[in-house]
Formats: sequence, C-alpha cells, structure tokens
Amino acid sequence: MPPFYTRTGDDGKTGILGEIRLPKYHPRIEALGTLDEVSAALGLSRAFCRSPRSVTILMTIQRDLYAMMTEISEPSDRASRFKTLSSRRVRWLEAQVDHLASKVPAVTEFILPGNSVSGATLALARTIVRRAERRVAELLDHGEIKNPVLLRYLNRLSSLCFTLELVENQSAGKETTLAKK
Repeated sequence: MPPFYTRTGDDGKTGILGEIRLPKYHPRIEALGTLDEVSAALGLSRAFCRSPRSVTILMTIQRDLYAMMTEISEPSDRASRFKTLSSRRVRWLEAQVDHLASKVPAVTEFILPGNSVSGATLALARTIVRRAERRVAELLDHGEIKNPVLLRYLNRLSSLCFTLELVENQSAGKETTLAKK
C-alpha cells in the first residue's frame, strides 16, 4: 500500500497540473485551497441536510467545484482543455435558487445563522464561497486564469447556499431569525 504522504511539499511548494510547482502561499494555491474548503463545507452540509433535494444539489455542486479546481490548476495557456464550467452551469444555479426561493418565505434582511444544524453549516459554507470568490477574482484580475464564468458561478453559489439555509431551516421546522430584533 502506498503511503499517505509524499514529502514533496516539505520544501514549501506544491504541484499543480503539469510539472509546475508553486509556493504554497501563491494566489493560485490559495484559490485552490479555498475551493477545497468549500467542497468540504458543502460535504458537511450534505451530511446534515434534511431535504433530499438539498443533498442532490450539493453533491452536483461538489462535482462542479472539482472541475473548477482542475481548470484553475492548469496553466492559463492550456486551461481551455479543462474548461468545463460554462454559462449553462450558472443558469442551472440560478434555476435552483429561483425554484427553492419560491418554497420558502422571502427574507429581505440579514439573518442570524444557527436555527438548524444543516442551515448553520450552509451559512458557514456560504462565507467560504465568498472567500473563494475573492481569490478567483484576484486570479482573473492578474490574468492567471481566463474564464470569467468561474467568478459568476461562485457568486451564484453563495446565493444558493443562502437559499438552501432557508430551505433547511424550514425542513427542520425552525423559523429563520433576523439579525435585527
């Protein structure tokens, strides 16, 4: 059985697709690490979700994030080979938000996370998505990546996480608490 460690990162660098090694603090590695955190947070949410639809949506998103990480891992001159996320995926996210939003009471104010375990995990995931969005925006701004759909996808994903939080609170029989008293 192969070991669960390689020792190749002991020098403070890590590999991405191809033969490129970057410092572990490089913005591309920061973006990849944050997307990995998003997937882990969504996995935690999925484990606690009460709504079967939420579970299916989250698993689909985790697979999309894997594709996004592959695209970001490829040097920009070859990234088109791995461009799998298109505007169609953004429209899919929008359709999910629209459908789910029609099933829960409208919220026009800030809320306090924590009314249900699954809702709280989705609130946490949403904040990590926002950080991933900032990291991907930096890569786009510096020309490290070229596909602006990745940024739009993450922007819609944060909205979906918020909507799913409301759905999960409702599924748990809990009202969502507004931030203002």
